Amino acid sequence: ANNCNTFITEATFALPVFTHPNDKLEAKKIIDSINNNSAQTHLIGVYALGKCQRLICLLRDLGFNKTIYLHGALIKISEYYVSEEIKLGAIKNASELKDFNGGDLILCPPSALHDRWSQKFKDTVKGFVSGWMTIKQRIKQKNINLPIVISDHADWKELTDTIKEVSPEKVLVTHGRDEALLSFLNKKGYKCESLNLLGFEDEDD
Repeated sequence: ANNCNTFITEATFALPVFTHPNDKLEAKKIIDSINNNSAQTHLIGVYALGKCQRLICLLRDLGFNKTIYLHGALIKISEYYVSEEIKLGAIKNASELKDFNGGDLILCPPSALHDRWSQKFKDTVKGFVSGWMTIKQRIKQKNINLPIVISDHADWKELTDTIKEVSPEKVLVTHGRDEALLSFLNKKGYKCESLNLLGFEDEDD
């Protein structure tokens, strides 16, 4: 690759402990759980922009053709994806789900997993789709039964491999765990420093 002058990277999962697994295998855990717990409703927390639609596409690719119910906050952006010819299959607003016979899949914002809205669904398996589901303390803290590790951020190997490939003169690191990545880059002889940007938050905050 041609050298560039400055490369700017985020560092949300910039620690060697973070190695994101295959996203299809993670999505399959949801299908397996529905098959094994068919009497229960599956309530899965996903971010509205991108993560929700990515998960739906993964489930469809794996052959899951049932209706997927969405919290109202996920509907508008998902309908926009459909209008742009991204096939999401049968999706409906969760408000249309009147009979809770189990086996239904409902996606909602992570903040809705434990709020008043979620209390109308009885006997649920609660899942959360996030890179943070690698961390057992986060799973326990958020009272999650079904942790699904799918992230839209690069893991440690992806970050370090990309920097090697780009071979920049200087690296600016922002948004996350910059100390570990800066230490790694210094040892490898890269010019690097932290870049502080206002308005960024961690993936599930």
